[in-house]
Amino acid sequence: MSTADLFADMDTELKGILDRYIQQLEVQIEQAIASDDDLATTAAILRSVPGIDPVASTMLIAEMPELGQITGEQAAALTGLAPIAHDSGAMRGRRAIGGGRRLLRHVMFQAALVASNHNPVLKVFADQLRAIGKPHKVIITAIARKLVTITNALCKSRQKWSPKAA
Repeated sequence: MSTADLFADMDTELKGILDRYIQQLEVQIEQAIASDDDLATTAAILRSVPGIDPVASTMLIAEMPELGQITGEQAAALTGLAPIAHDSGAMRGRRAIGGGRRLLRHVMFQAALVASNHNPVLKVFADQLRAIGKPHKVIITAIARKLVTITNALCKSRQKWSPKAA
């Protein structure tokens, strides 16, 4: 057996071990959420939004315990999706996102990619931004911010998603 084959076998075995650990952790996370009535209700509300999958809802619950108790602007700022001005005196700089909870922001970008195609309200919004020539990254950032503000509002009102509510 060559060294390359030995390492390939070790890689396969290690991947299998890691996959089992990840699966066990996912089950434990689901059980922890299901065992708490408030968290289970929040998870159900979040997962009712097209584009928010179990990973995104779990990240929102874990990384943003303030969800539903703050304003939409505060929620966007906490996830790092609010535009930050780079102004000084009379100079007006470009706005950019940053700060906030980086891991949550990355998960919300992935959710925004899905929502831009499968959420009826956000798909129309994305199409409008495309029609006026906005770059793809700007569109996805805007949708991610809208997702955060929508989920915050739904958690505040304790209602599930409906296109009319959005």
